[in-house]
Amino acid sequence: MESATPSSERARLAVAGARANVEAALGRQPRGDVIRTNVFAGLLLAAILVALAGLVALLAQALVEGAPALSPSLLTEPPSTIDTANAGFRPALIGSVMMIAFVFVLIVPLGVGAAVYLEEYADGTRWWNRLIEVNIQNLAAVPSIIYGILGLGFIVRGPLGIGFILLAGSITLALLVLPIVIIASREAIRAVPPSIREGSMALGATRWQTTRRQVLPAAIPGIATGVILAISRALGEAAPLLLVGATVFVTFNPEPFSGNYSALPVQIFQYATRPQEDFQTLAAAGIILMLAVLLAMNSFAIWLRNRYEQKW
Repeated sequence: MESATPSSERARLAVAGARANVEAALGRQPRGDVIRTNVFAGLLLAAILVALAGLVALLAQALVEGAPALSPSLLTEPPSTIDTANAGFRPALIGSVMMIAFVFVLIVPLGVGAAVYLEEYADGTRWWNRLIEVNIQNLAAVPSIIYGILGLGFIVRGPLGIGFILLAGSITLALLVLPIVIIASREAIRAVPPSIREGSMALGATRWQTTRRQVLPAAIPGIATGVILAISRALGEAAPLLLVGATVFVTFNPEPFSGNYSALPVQIFQYATRPQEDFQTLAAAGIILMLAVLLAMNSFAIWLRNRYEQKW
C-alpha cells in the first residue's frame, strides 16, 4: 500500500500534464477556426431547439384540443357517429396492441438472425451477400405506402392470399420496419470488441457458442434500441394499413385471423377527416392516447434493455 501511493501520484501528475498540453494546443487554434467552430455549434443547438419547439407546439395543441374528450370512455367504448360524447377507441386500441405484438414476434428473430448472419457468418466477397446488404439499406428508405401496395398484392390477394385480416396488417408492418431492426442490430454486433470473440474462440468455443454467449449479450442494448425505434414507427403508421384492410370504422373487438379490424392511427385519421368539431376533439384525444401507449411500450422496452444489459 505504501508503494502504491507514489505510483498513483505519478500517474495523476502525468494525466494532468497531458491534459494541460492538450488544452494549450487547442488554445492555440487560429481565431477563424474558433469562430467557425462556435458558429457551427450554435447552428446545431438552434436546430435542436427548433425541432423541440415544434414538437412541444404539436403536443400542446393536441392536448388543449383533446382535453374535453379525455376520459375512461376512450379506452372502453367503441367509435360512434351518434353518441360522440361517449365515443372511444377500444377496437382500434386492441387492434394496434395485437398488431404490434405480432410485429414484435416477427421482427426480433428475423431481424436479429439476419444481422448475425451478415456480421458473423456471411462472406463479404460473395456477390449475393453484397446484394442482400444493398437491398436491406435501400428498403429502409422505401415509402410506407409502397409496402401497403406490396402487402395488398402479395399478402392479402397474392401468393399468401390471407385476406383483409389483422395478421395481414401485422406482416405488412413487420416488412416495413424489418430493415430498421437489421441495420441497428448489425451496428450493435459490429460494436462488440473483437477481443471478446478472439478470447472466447481461443478458449475453445465454437463460432456459434461465441455468438450466442458473448456477442449477442453484449449487443443487446443496441438491438433493443433498434427494436424500440421499429415498434414506434409501426405503431404510428396508417397509410399501409388502409390498403391491407384496416377499415376506418369498426365497432367490435378485432380477431387476429378473421374479420375486419382497425388501428389507432387509422381511427384518428377517420375522426380528423370529419368536419364536425366533436370528431376533431376526439382525433386530438386519440393522438394523446396513442402517445401514451407508445410511451408505455417504450418504457417497458427500455426497462428490459437496462435489465439485461451486460457491462464489460
